[in-house]
Amino acid sequence: MTTIPRRYNGPEHSGNGGWVSGLLAHEQTQRHGDEVVTATLRQPPPLEVPLTWEEHPDEVRLVTAGGALIGEAAAGTFEHDPLPAPSAEEAEAGVASYPGFTLHPFDRCFTCGTAREAGDGLRLFTGPVGDGRRTAGTWTPDPGVAGDDGLLDVPTTWAALDCPGGWAADFTAQAMVLGRMTAQVLRRPAAGEPLVASGLLRERDGRKFRTATALHTTDGELLGRAEQVWIEIDLARFS
Repeated sequence: MTTIPRRYNGPEHSGNGGWVSGLLAHEQTQRHGDEVVTATLRQPPPLEVPLTWEEHPDEVRLVTAGGALIGEAAAGTFEHDPLPAPSAEEAEAGVASYPGFTLHPFDRCFTCGTAREAGDGLRLFTGPVGDGRRTAGTWTPDPGVAGDDGLLDVPTTWAALDCPGGWAADFTAQAMVLGRMTAQVLRRPAAGEPLVASGLLRERDGRKFRTATALHTTDGELLGRAEQVWIEIDLARFS
């Protein structure tokens, strides 16, 4: 049995896609040992509602008390090489140009919400750089988002790998939610550790956007990477 605490929202009334995907991934790794995991969300994850784990031969599922499938996780594979680390200049420029400062569909999002206080949300802000298909931003995790060991847990690290992809697809042009995420955490970030986050829009296919993200240290160490599918939504359904 588990619940998604209200703190970890994306849209105001449902779970942050990256955090919930990371919750699924952590359970998959614990039970099946997979290091690269694909998590698929089947409906908006409810907040503060008791949920149940179901174990299957190759995957885990998260379901409601009534049996509705919230999401599932299984071993994953990447389609592309990881994104290279952006330069310090690009990352600083990306924060300065973050579109969410002026228009944000989910300004209380745990990862990228501007209305969250430091230590409550991640306040990870990535803006467009280069050709406009990429995002980048500097980020130093606050101690308030780390565990007792001073490190970000797996769901929080997946959350950090989440929204830079959505901003690469441009949340200001259309509202989206995460549908699927394949990720690997190579090293959990530490509180107070200066980092750079990046995202890339690979393609759009109708209502689907395929993106990639990465999290590096300032000296280029890759801490985590992800590939994602985002789904365009009617924002009124998530308000």
